[in-house]
Amino acid sequence: MRKPALVMLAAMTAASLSACTYASQETAATGSSAGASATADAFDVATVAVNEEAAALLPADIADRGTLRVGMETSYAPAEYLDVDGTTPIGYDVDIAAAVAAALGLEVDIESAAFDSIIPGIGTKYDAGISSFTITPERVEVADMTSYLSVGEAFAVAAGNPAGISADDLCGATVALQTGTIQQDEAMQMAADCEAAGKDALEILTYDSNADAATNVVGGKADVLFADSPIIGYAVTQTGDKLEQLGDAFATAPQGVVTAQGSEATDAVAAALQGLMDDGTLKSILDAWGAADGMLTTAEVNPA
Repeated sequence: MRKPALVMLAAMTAASLSACTYASQETAATGSSAGASATADAFDVATVAVNEEAAALLPADIADRGTLRVGMETSYAPAEYLDVDGTTPIGYDVDIAAAVAAALGLEVDIESAAFDSIIPGIGTKYDAGISSFTITPERVEVADMTSYLSVGEAFAVAAGNPAGISADDLCGATVALQTGTIQQDEAMQMAADCEAAGKDALEILTYDSNADAATNVVGGKADVLFADSPIIGYAVTQTGDKLEQLGDAFATAPQGVVTAQGSEATDAVAAALQGLMDDGTLKSILDAWGAADGMLTTAEVNPA
């Protein structure tokens, strides 16, 4: 459920890393010292047939270029992150981006970018943003978002919960999370609520990647990891069960592919996504990464 913190909307420079990258052989959480590698079945983009009806909806500039430029923040395993070589993007969003491009008769050009810079760059620097973007009213005021996955949020603590943290009350705890996510906004509100109630302060530690946040919970610098539920599940696995989920997942909401508001690109991407849902490709991709439980069956533009 990654959402830009309201104070962090300035565009930042993105560096192009790779085109046509697919899922995974042996992988590990980038930047994390905690964790064994995970395995996902390799996705073969050659299995995706061109969706002629969707391709016909493409704007001429994208069709003529022959590539779909996708902005992605690549430190959010298992959705989008870097392989052990430190440069190749992998994850289920990477495979979905490749599949959408293939369905449109295009190559995919994934550009690794700061999370908060992606939406401001849609329609100019990027044709689409595929990076665990939660669909929110604030976002659909400035861009189109086409739903494909529903994801919740969750907490994790060190195995055995040595600090005795309750998921119902984090006051007095130290929470680690990735900068620019919806969890940052929510943790700030939790901290304000703790203060207003006269309880012990909730301390927030922010990191450039979720892997770094997880590492600091394992190392004892923070008490609680706060992230999307698939990311929490992945962190538990990657740390060799040195973490455990605290309580149940909550606040489930759809995620979407971002495109320029009212654009032909929106129509083309939505049609391509729907085709991938209908023919089983999307399920196959998400199954390989253990994320199929949240798959949607309708690619809806700007759902309520």
